[in-house]
Amino acid sequence: MVLTFFVLLASLASAVLWTTASRADEPVGPPPTVVVQPNDSLWSIAERVAPDRAPLGVIDDIRQLNDIDDWYVYAGETLVVPRGR
Repeated sequence: MVLTFFVLLASLASAVLWTTASRADEPVGPPPTVVVQPNDSLWSIAERVAPDRAPLGVIDDIRQLNDIDDWYVYAGETLVVPRGR
Protein backbone atom coordinates (compact mmCIF):
# COMPACT_ATOMS: atom_id res chain seq x y z
CA MET A 1 0.00 0.00 0.00
CA VAL A 2 2.77 2.45 0.92
CA LEU A 3 4.77 1.42 -2.16
CA THR A 4 1.74 2.06 -4.39
CA PHE A 5 1.33 5.52 -2.84
CA PHE A 6 4.98 6.41 -3.57
CA VAL A 7 4.74 5.11 -7.13
CA LEU A 8 1.64 7.25 -7.74
CA LEU A 9 3.31 10.26 -6.14
CA ALA A 10 6.42 9.81 -8.31
CA SER A 11 4.25 9.47 -11.43
CA LEU A 12 2.39 12.66 -10.61
CA ALA A 13 5.63 14.56 -9.99
CA SER A 14 7.06 13.32 -13.30
CA ALA A 15 3.96 14.41 -15.18
CA VAL A 16 4.08 17.90 -13.66
CA LEU A 17 7.79 18.31 -14.41
CA TRP A 18 7.39 17.02 -17.96
CA THR A 19 4.57 19.44 -18.85
CA THR A 20 6.44 22.35 -17.29
CA ALA A 21 9.59 21.50 -19.22
CA SER A 22 7.70 21.14 -22.50
CA ARG A 23 6.33 24.68 -22.11
CA ALA A 24 9.81 26.14 -21.76
CA ASP A 25 10.15 26.21 -25.55
CA GLU A 26 6.94 28.18 -26.09
CA PRO A 27 7.54 31.81 -27.09
CA VAL A 28 6.70 34.48 -24.56
CA GLY A 29 5.15 37.78 -25.46
CA PRO A 30 3.41 39.14 -28.52
CA PRO A 31 4.42 37.88 -31.95
CA PRO A 32 6.99 39.99 -33.82
CA THR A 33 5.64 42.41 -36.41
CA VAL A 34 6.98 44.68 -39.13
CA VAL A 35 5.44 47.71 -40.79
CA VAL A 36 5.66 47.51 -44.58
CA GLN A 37 7.75 50.36 -45.96
CA PRO A 38 7.48 51.91 -49.44
CA ASN A 39 9.04 49.58 -52.04
CA ASP A 40 8.97 46.60 -49.64
CA SER A 41 7.96 43.23 -50.99
CA LEU A 42 7.32 39.93 -49.27
CA TRP A 43 10.72 38.85 -50.54
CA SER A 44 12.58 41.84 -49.04
CA ILE A 45 10.72 41.46 -45.74
CA ALA A 46 11.52 37.73 -45.65
CA GLU A 47 15.21 38.40 -46.24
CA ARG A 48 15.21 41.07 -43.53
CA VAL A 49 13.42 39.12 -40.78
CA ALA A 50 14.99 35.68 -41.41
CA PRO A 51 18.27 36.07 -43.32
CA ASP A 52 19.32 32.51 -42.43
CA ARG A 53 16.24 30.89 -44.03
CA ALA A 54 15.14 30.44 -47.63
CA PRO A 55 12.97 33.46 -48.56
CA LEU A 56 10.17 31.39 -50.15
CA GLY A 57 9.65 29.45 -46.91
CA VAL A 58 9.55 32.66 -44.89
CA ILE A 59 7.13 34.20 -47.40
CA ASP A 60 4.84 31.19 -47.00
CA ASP A 61 4.98 31.64 -43.21
CA ILE A 62 4.21 35.38 -43.47
CA ARG A 63 1.30 34.75 -45.84
CA GLN A 64 -0.12 32.10 -43.52
CA LEU A 65 0.34 34.17 -40.34
CA ASN A 66 -1.42 37.15 -41.92
CA ASP A 67 -4.08 35.35 -43.97
CA ILE A 68 -2.69 36.81 -47.22
CA ASP A 69 -3.98 35.13 -50.37
CA ASP A 70 -1.89 37.02 -52.91
CA TRP A 71 1.74 38.13 -53.16
CA TYR A 72 1.29 41.86 -52.58
CA VAL A 73 1.78 43.99 -49.49
CA TYR A 74 1.17 47.70 -49.14
CA ALA A 75 3.12 50.43 -47.38
CA GLY A 76 1.77 51.02 -43.90
CA GLU A 77 0.49 47.48 -43.37
CA THR A 78 1.57 45.77 -40.16
CA LEU A 79 2.50 42.13 -40.70
CA VAL A 80 3.11 39.39 -38.17
CA VAL A 81 6.39 37.67 -39.02
CA PRO A 82 7.74 34.30 -37.94
CA ARG A 83 9.83 34.11 -34.79
CA GLY A 84 13.51 33.33 -35.10
CA ARG A 85 14.28 29.64 -34.94
